[in-house]
Amino acid sequence: MTIRELNRATLTRQLLAERTDATGPEVIERLVGLQAQAAMAPYVGLWTRIDGFARTDLADTIAERTVVKAAWIRGTLHLVTADDYRRTRAALQPMLSAGWADITKRRGGEVDVDAVVAAARKQLAAEPMTFAELSDWIGETWPDEDVGSIRHAVRMHLPIVQVPVDKGWGYPAKPQFTLADEWLGAKVPTKPGKRTLSPEDLVRRYLAAFGPAGMTDVQAWFGGNQLKPTVEALREELVTYRDEQRTELFDLPDAELPPADQPLPVRFLPEYDNVLLSHRKRTRVVADQHRKRVFLPGLRVAATFLVDGFVAGTWKVTKARGAATLELEPFGKLPKADRDAVAEEGEALARFVEPDAKSHTVSFVKA
Repeated sequence: MTIRELNRATLTRQLLAERTDATGPEVIERLVGLQAQAAMAPYVGLWTRIDGFARTDLADTIAERTVVKAAWIRGTLHLVTADDYRRTRAALQPMLSAGWADITKRRGGEVDVDAVVAAARKQLAAEPMTFAELSDWIGETWPDEDVGSIRHAVRMHLPIVQVPVDKGWGYPAKPQFTLADEWLGAKVPTKPGKRTLSPEDLVRRYLAAFGPAGMTDVQAWFGGNQLKPTVEALREELVTYRDEQRTELFDLPDAELPPADQPLPVRFLPEYDNVLLSHRKRTRVVADQHRKRVFLPGLRVAATFLVDGFVAGTWKVTKARGAATLELEPFGKLPKADRDAVAEEGEALARFVEPDAKSHTVSFVKA
């Protein structure tokens, strides 16, 4: 398969080839969660994928506790449906535990995880806490231990979710955390059972959202090598391809594979968008020469826009004296038709991000 074939397949499955009329929770489940390190990002991620999406469409599901924000795939913050969180948390636990063990080993700490989790569960059941407050409590409770190791033990082993607010983008810069069991009104399993998804289910869902993909892609998405035996066990039910470097790719037998010349519209992606982070090699969406302008220091990932399916520049919205401006920084000169399409879609994005602004303009800036 060529890069363009992989690009079209992935963007179609990511709902970036054509907007859908599905609901926010339906899309979040289809995409296997939405990256949510930046509070605004999931809103823009849904706006670019759902026809007629409004901010209240997501805010309402958060307020209703249909959607939650929590550490999830790769141990990073995601928006995920409550149903998916309950179903998948057990399958994610080996990855989360391995991530915590790696962090603790580097820090040189030793933690009695069971004791820490039990104490933290009791503390968070009494009241929600910010991470700063949690750190203070840890320091007081275990004064001779490494606070960071214990805090990560809580985050990775105890199902906790962020407490939303009814303004802005749903979550504040310094959110409080509470027990997922309490927030959702039902126990969140951390061990496999009849109501949890299996590792095989996770692989199938990953391929449905991001395939075709290689073994290292699956591992990059999941955040560890725990799924390698699972992929091998599924080999007989999957189809395989080779990319241009002859790397083996896996896919579901009935998955859609659009042609390489399928036209694709301009699309704007938020910071940390899933499609940029779910493969080991990102060339199916980001050319190698642009990598450093997308994947920034401090593990930050820029907000970008796609032209013909590939990242063609970055964007940000600024507001001054009531006027909102979408600033675009293309990676190269855009043909007039593409430039006009970017400007048109960009103005719509500016209106979505800053609906109360007096005016909305698009500005192309030089690198």
